[in-house]
Amino acid sequence: MSSIDRIGPLIASVVIACAAATPAIAQTAATNTIADKAAVCSACHGGNGVPVSKEIPIIWGQHAGYIFLNLRDFQSGARKNDAMAPTIATLSGSDMLALGEYFENKSWPDLEQPRAAADLVAHAAAVAGSGQCTACHLSGFLGDSANPRLAGQSIDYLRKTMRDFHDGTRGNNPWMAALLKTFTDSDIDAIAHYLGGL
Repeated sequence: MSSIDRIGPLIASVVIACAAATPAIAQTAATNTIADKAAVCSACHGGNGVPVSKEIPIIWGQHAGYIFLNLRDFQSGARKNDAMAPTIATLSGSDMLALGEYFENKSWPDLEQPRAAADLVAHAAAVAGSGQCTACHLSGFLGDSANPRLAGQSIDYLRKTMRDFHDGTRGNNPWMAALLKTFTDSDIDAIAHYLGGL
């Protein structure tokens, strides 16, 4: 069985584990502090900023605007995720903004991922250049405001989300979906390893 074939069962187990936290979310929704609401996120995204699965993104240190936009998209159904949908169902817009600011003020964790090999760096640089990726994600792929930081993000998450854009599974950013459709699997793999090692 290839690593790709093992992804399906892994995602299912993570969704089940994270969904198990949903009853606590209903109780926490009535709490008064953003810290209480943010604590629910640690069930999947990690209490120290390191997610419990490599296919779950880092949100500690991520940009507030990007977090807000994606929470909004999860709530509206524009972005699909079986674990996230019930988790944020009762959040208000002001809650989402506050959560974005809360996590933006946390320190980005170091996943201690290896730097990409020279051939992957060259491949990734060529593809990122042709796609003008730094026009939005900026120098060093640190992002800003509504554009996410990609540097140091989980390699597995980067690979998964780019493939989701590529095959249309993720549809909350048509521009990204159109761009990623032009990338091959080897392009995506090279970029994921390059970005994860920054």
